[in-house]
Amino acid sequence: MTSQEPEPVRFIAGLEEIASGYDVILCDVWGVIHNGIQAFAPACEALTRFRDRGGAAILITNAPRPGSAVVGQLDRLAVPRASYDGVVTSGDLTRRIVGERKHQIVHHIGPERDKPIFAGLDLRFGDLDHADYVVCSGLFDDTRETAEDYRPALARMRERSLWMLCANPDLLVERGRQLIPCAGAIALAYEELGGAVFYAGKPHRPIYEAALEAAAKALGRQVEPARVLAVGDAIRTDIAGARRFGLPSLLVVRGIHAEELKLDDGPALAASAPSTHVQDWLGRQDARPDAVIHRFVWS
Repeated sequence: MTSQEPEPVRFIAGLEEIASGYDVILCDVWGVIHNGIQAFAPACEALTRFRDRGGAAILITNAPRPGSAVVGQLDRLAVPRASYDGVVTSGDLTRRIVGERKHQIVHHIGPERDKPIFAGLDLRFGDLDHADYVVCSGLFDDTRETAEDYRPALARMRERSLWMLCANPDLLVERGRQLIPCAGAIALAYEELGGAVFYAGKPHRPIYEAALEAAAKALGRQVEPARVLAVGDAIRTDIAGARRFGLPSLLVVRGIHAEELKLDDGPALAASAPSTHVQDWLGRQDARPDAVIHRFVWS
């Protein structure tokens, strides 16, 4: 192996194989510990066992809602609170940024369920002809719409050189067995028109800084980046974000990439003999994980 060749990706059967190397897990939520409809009990068990060994688990998500609202959703899905120490969301960061712009008029693109990101803030809302900037938290109807439906609005925003704050950088998310478009798809379309976008969540630095602060609080001490494992199912956000921040990462392949990896209805990815297709796919990615697992489980 030459110095120019990347380190080989390790395929593991369970978190137990590598857990001793880490003090903190920054764990994605959608696609890793639930699919929006039901919790993945083995994933919750993996986090609980990690915490039982003295580690801290922080859930880090691009959900465009405050952490308190996400905790409520996790409770409804029966994700045990013993499986995590805290929740950090892109919605939390969005609230912080919006709160600093109280003197400006904001236009919101997104469904009613995302309105808690504005709760308790003294804000002025307006249409695109009067707004100073735009917060995009998602599609108004993500069961029928795509980013293409927003082209006229994006064109008007570009005409006015409006700045967009994207409260959820994800392009897609799993809901049951469906892939649902997210705010990131609209933000990407706006960038393609030349619009300026600030992303509040993964793969960008601020959400990782906030998550490590939460981890340090949970442990009562700071932790070296090499001892922090980022777990997620999306190359573009979870793995790329960890790589940019200097964190080791674990990719859960039975998530958002399952269909393109031909794992959607197939057998579990064998850690001892991973498919050539998966290895080739990993080799084509700009950001590569340090380890790969089929589903997030302990053993």
